[in-house]
Amino acid sequence: MRFLATVVAVLLCATASLAAAEPLPVAVEIPSGGYVLHAQLYTPVGKGPFPTVIALHGCGGLAGRTEPVLPRYRDWALDLVKDGKAVLLPDSYGSRGLGPQCRVKERRISGRRERVADIVAAQKWLLQQSWAMPDRISLVGWASGASALLWAVRPQLPDHVSPDFRAAIAFYPDCRASSGLGWSARVPTLILIGGLDDVYSPPACRQMIDGARGRSALTRIVVYPGAYHDFDRLNLPVHQVAGADAAAPERGHVGSDPEARADAQKLVADWLAR
Repeated sequence: MRFLATVVAVLLCATASLAAAEPLPVAVEIPSGGYVLHAQLYTPVGKGPFPTVIALHGCGGLAGRTEPVLPRYRDWALDLVKDGKAVLLPDSYGSRGLGPQCRVKERRISGRRERVADIVAAQKWLLQQSWAMPDRISLVGWASGASALLWAVRPQLPDHVSPDFRAAIAFYPDCRASSGLGWSARVPTLILIGGLDDVYSPPACRQMIDGARGRSALTRIVVYPGAYHDFDRLNLPVHQVAGADAAAPERGHVGSDPEARADAQKLVADWLAR
């Protein structure tokens, strides 16, 4: 029994050590016009300067009930930190006292306006930080955050600053509005979407990218044939959205695709290393 108790104690200590070794986010406040943009920041060990990623949450929001960053974003942030990058996650909804916006009919937050303003505010704040490399600030977004990203990288954005974003990666954005507006990008932009995504429209994203090629050689789309919306999440069985979960899309299927996620991890690392 003493031996068993000793083994259990050692395992508990090892588990605690692993948990302690996981980087924890630091809450930061970013002035932005008439309000304060709250964000969570992950940084690698050391003083930097680090390449930095601004990571943009989807319509379900950034935080959970008991955690400042939902696992789906935390997992990606930790992967990026291991690769030597700092990750800043602005909380566009929580900063304005709002919860999930997936099923809100009249949304108070527009991807084209408020969320782009948050992106610009986050970039300006990072340019003032000594630990952030000013010429290696990139964007990564998911779903509605990815849709906001598409607006933020357009050449027509009036208040983008210099140095500009290094690169941008959009996971399953809603391309339907942009595809009919002559969209193009002023920075290298990668779109990753499942071919079976029935929350948004893979054909609209392909049409948008195909239309941009004449105006921009900085864009690429990868469509994963057997993958659904949220394919990059860990351990989420594919299922049809049902019920009234305010943090879930109104329709369609969501779920993990390990092969697509693994390929996306490689593509993200390569794209950010440009």
